[in-house]
Amino acid sequence: MPDSSNSISWSAAPAEALADVLGVFTDIDDTLTEGGAIDPPALAALQALHAAGVPVIAITGRPLGWSRELAATWPLRAVAAENGAVALLREADGWRTVYAQDEATRAANTPRLQAAAARVLREVPGATLAQDSAGRVTDIAIDHSEFAHLPPAAIDEVVRVMRAEGMHCSVSSIHINGWFGEHDKWSGACWMLRTLFGRDLAAEVGRWIYVGDSTNDQAMFGRFALSVGVANLMRFAAELHTWPAYLTQGERGAGFAEVAERLLQARRG
Repeated sequence: MPDSSNSISWSAAPAEALADVLGVFTDIDDTLTEGGAIDPPALAALQALHAAGVPVIAITGRPLGWSRELAATWPLRAVAAENGAVALLREADGWRTVYAQDEATRAANTPRLQAAAARVLREVPGATLAQDSAGRVTDIAIDHSEFAHLPPAAIDEVVRVMRAEGMHCSVSSIHINGWFGEHDKWSGACWMLRTLFGRDLAAEVGRWIYVGDSTNDQAMFGRFALSVGVANLMRFAAELHTWPAYLTQGERGAGFAEVAERLLQARRG
């Protein structure tokens, strides 16, 4: 069984590495939020990072429609939603929406997504679409822990059906997401950095932090030297094969606030 023996306390992160950090990528659900609402310590941390000129880019499985709502009130530089398929970019005159797939591809995928969703609902007892499904444009989401509950065996069955339909899929702390296309959280992060700043994330990944809370963050944990799991990641200890380099003491927003505080302290010297 995997364990957290290779992860160390975020408080032990070397100040010299943090002083060189350019910005932060973060998951949203159960990293910044609790029960779907922003955790007050996380909001205060986002504001402090924004005031210090540290860009924060959210990478989430949540839909475009839901992301528009949070973008209006959270001090984020960008939100890459639907696991890297669509993004909202903050600009001087408001938010701009951009897509990783062209319009023809999205149109062709729409009936395939509908058919895949219908098959999941037909074949997996108890499966229900996530309540935010109306705002989705490039994927489908099945609720397993937000407003509904699916046992592990049913979650595995949803994943099996999605893959049988030719989809990529991921399991977050609340949803099972399925989509067509090669995008994921990593490609979304690279896309955002290239689009916003003309920078190559792969070439400078050591200067960026990633913060997450769940099994669907593992690919990101494996790529970032400064990867951080908030403490509630431990709920998935038995399922993790790739651990973050660091773990916070606090859960959710309190854990994210630890990340911000340590980073800002290092930047101040």
